[in-house]
Amino acid sequence: MMRRSAQAIISATVFVDLLGFTLILPALPFYAADLGATGVWFGALMSAYSVAQLIAAPVLGRLSDRYGRRPLVLLALAGSVLSMALTGLATSLAWLLACRVLAGAFGGSISVAQAYLADAVPEERRTRAMAQMGAAIGMAFVIGPALGGALAPLGFAACAYAAAGLAAVNLGAALAWLPEPRRPRTAGDRRQTPTPDRRLRRPVALLAGTGFLAMAAFVGMETTLAFLGHDRYGWDATSIGLALATAGLAMAAVQAGLVSRLARRWGDARVAAIGAVTMAVCMVAIPAATTWWQCLAAVCVLAAGHGLLTPTVSSLLVAAGPPEQRGARLGTGQSAGAAARIVGPAAAGLLFDLGTALPYLAGAATAALAVAAVLAVPALEPAGPKEEA
Repeated sequence: MMRRSAQAIISATVFVDLLGFTLILPALPFYAADLGATGVWFGALMSAYSVAQLIAAPVLGRLSDRYGRRPLVLLALAGSVLSMALTGLATSLAWLLACRVLAGAFGGSISVAQAYLADAVPEERRTRAMAQMGAAIGMAFVIGPALGGALAPLGFAACAYAAAGLAAVNLGAALAWLPEPRRPRTAGDRRQTPTPDRRLRRPVALLAGTGFLAMAAFVGMETTLAFLGHDRYGWDATSIGLALATAGLAMAAVQAGLVSRLARRWGDARVAAIGAVTMAVCMVAIPAATTWWQCLAAVCVLAAGHGLLTPTVSSLLVAAGPPEQRGARLGTGQSAGAAARIVGPAAAGLLFDLGTALPYLAGAATAALAVAAVLAVPALEPAGPKEEA
């Protein structure tokens, strides 16, 4: 019961944290424009978060291995309060950019939360716990923008302060109810950082590469879907928002229950490969669709495939080495995802200018490479089906 309680608390903590982050996204472009942002400035504002996350995620993961999960989760939540409050006070583009960097640095804490889950739940429930956290993250990206859109008429500062308030409540709740999970300690002084085993570098690199390739394909679709939908089906901003929200719900639904059942039967690596194959097929189907509902169906199934892949890759990263280095490995995976969110949109946009179908065909090839990468990972889990705890 204590393990289930800890799982529920850390998932709720991540949900509320990302709810506050996504709440400001609808109003951010308009406020940046009011401050005089050009296209380059807006691109920098959107990329700054992922760049900072790319750098910070492995660092936070290693620090959590050394000093504990709870202190790093609390540090990240405090950073969210600070970054959102400063965002509300921003009166220049440089100030706003600095706030985005600060938010991204503390946004790398998702890997710490994943390591917390890996410590708090038994191995046979690990994939299920990762998938449920993924569902919580997905729902935050559905609900947060909707809430932000409702608050937008009150002004950008009101959205930022609301996000800071949510983060502050979240911090208080975590201080009161979030325990430090039991986890293995490195022999000797606990302040010593364990030395990574060189034999583990290949599976960790392959898994991080799998996550990078899948994320690059997915964000490439997100980047260009508005242009494709507008050109072919006359979609406006509301239609695009509804399409992406529906895809987010499909991903969350898969992660809420289906992932763990499939992983018990076939194992994490096979489920991740199935997810990547699904993504590859749907990336071809999106530009090949002849009606809007076919396109929307392909987008939703694509999101479901991504929902199969992300928690199983995280679970495989947990299993890819000693428990006392989980945070570092999950931080590497989170950093790879952040890198994909930087590279993927730029590459997809460039390819779309050359041909409407090109970013989707490239995404299909990228997803196919993800299949090869995850199947090349040495066996990290017992053969045979997993049993439910």
